[in-house]
Amino acid sequence: MAIITKITTQKKNTERFNVFLDYGKGEEFAFSVDSDVLIKFQLKKGMELDDFSFLEIQYQDDIRKAYNLAINYLARRMRTEKEIRDYLSQKETDDPVIDEVIHKLTDQRYINDEEFALAYVRTQANTTDKGPDLIKLELKERGIAEGFWIQALGEFPLEQQIEKAAKISEKFLQKGAKESLKIQKQKLEQMLLRKGYSFEVIHIAIDETEVDKADDEEMEAIRFQGEKADRKFSRYNGFEYKQKMKQTLYRKGFSMELIERYLAEKENS
Repeated sequence: MAIITKITTQKKNTERFNVFLDYGKGEEFAFSVDSDVLIKFQLKKGMELDDFSFLEIQYQDDIRKAYNLAINYLARRMRTEKEIRDYLSQKETDDPVIDEVIHKLTDQRYINDEEFALAYVRTQANTTDKGPDLIKLELKERGIAEGFWIQALGEFPLEQQIEKAAKISEKFLQKGAKESLKIQKQKLEQMLLRKGYSFEVIHIAIDETEVDKADDEEMEAIRFQGEKADRKFSRYNGFEYKQKMKQTLYRKGFSMELIERYLAEKENS
């Protein structure tokens, strides 16, 4: 048994209190507690504490400290249950304490993975270029259950996916890169896949994007790529030179007709 001899308010945090005990050898600092824990256990001077009471007070105070950490973490934005668990684990919080905090936050609706998923999909669909596959991956990484992310992705309908992918495609293809239209479209497809769009959406979006390179633009692109190839194969002559040039430019996505035009132009220059 120990007797509480003094309770003082901490100078840097008036919501916490220092508790001093006498174990029979004189007064000494024993532990600190949150104001809610102080009230819950009705701690006061002269009160006797046994080992069980001491451990229960410490456990409840750990819960309170972890709860306050979680509330501050939630103040920045909505969080999933997994994010809260991971954050508290990083703060070296014991699992039983984390479970208690999660239970309390869920009861108070500070944590709701279903609402988080719905809000997350709406925000990403309306403010970013991300497709549904990437958004789904991000939700899964945040610990959202399958049923919730399936439901939430309904907030990002196919029509909106196609519209966003088409806008990305139009912007990409209008850059006028020094590459063939074929290669540009291949790179566009790869980019849209990385952003999380399906092949179905990508092909519809690209087909709906009426961006065709003018003949002079495609010619300018083949000249740019041709000059690079010419420097590489300048040591070759005649038939061998032409074959290597044709092979390289064909792999760059240019038609054989355009390649022949370019080589003829080059030969006559």
